[in-house]
Amino acid sequence: MNATNPYAPPKAEVADMSAAQAGFQPVRFWPPSGRIGRLRLLAYATAIMAATQLAATILVVILRATSAVNPLFAILGYVVWISTLVLLFLLYIQRAHDMDWSGWAGLLGLIPLVNLIFVFKAGTLGANRFGAPPPPNGIWVKIGAFVMCGIFFLGCIGILAAIAIPAYQQYVQRAQAATHR
Repeated sequence: MNATNPYAPPKAEVADMSAAQAGFQPVRFWPPSGRIGRLRLLAYATAIMAATQLAATILVVILRATSAVNPLFAILGYVVWISTLVLLFLLYIQRAHDMDWSGWAGLLGLIPLVNLIFVFKAGTLGANRFGAPPPPNGIWVKIGAFVMCGIFFLGCIGILAAIAIPAYQQYVQRAQAATHR
């Protein structure tokens, strides 16, 4: 009688699996037929906006240094702006695919406050009609998403400060004027 140990490890060897074997699809910008998750959307949007800000800063520095009005700078500014919108739209298309929506729903991502649906709504688990799920997020994706959330938080604090500080200053001036009467 041959008794086997039910607690023994399996006899098969386990090798590392590639992304395709693990059931994930690679992340790419073009074609926009793939899927990306919420954190990757935030991280990539942070990188795109940082690159846009850098390009705009370089254009402004060059414009200030030359102190000449040149229509080429306006054209370059529009090219940077339009390319940023195109790249963000490609990200929103892939995020819409992750939620099993049509790519046309990516247009909602270009509307302020409505685009928050892409951050808060979870994607479909497993494969959907747009392919396998996106790969797990790495450390740089998590850091990029955290940076975007930090920028959003600091922006909210800045807006509140821009409203509250002048209101407080007016309050102090009225209080001082009332005490000097």
